[in-house]
Amino acid sequence: MDRIVDLDEVAAVLAGQMVGWTSAGLEVGQVTWRDADASWPQPLETDRTRVHDPDSVGVIISGPGEAELSVVLFRGGWADVDFIAGLDDAGCLPASGIASASDFEARMDQWITRVFGICDAAQ
Repeated sequence: MDRIVDLDEVAAVLAGQMVGWTSAGLEVGQVTWRDADASWPQPLETDRTRVHDPDSVGVIISGPGEAELSVVLFRGGWADVDFIAGLDDAGCLPASGIASASDFEARMDQWITRVFGICDAAQ
């Protein structure tokens, strides 16, 4: 898999946004890592030092009314983005062509707004 996005930079972005998200009433789970060198099935790790060759980083964010956003970004520049915003509002969001940590940050802001209706929560 090509290394398009630096996942350590993305983790720093997530860490910087967590305070704003929690201040806005969201619950942020631990960041998880997957190691490309691990044998299948590759376990998710919460300790970055246990991951030699990260190929993904993820987080789950929960909010009011059982709303939830799950994002797993792969170093190849795409993400699996699943959400539940309400009983009749759930699914996947498009997430390809992510070119950098700052690009990911802008998209996270959009996804947070889409799912939780919160603008600029990380500010």
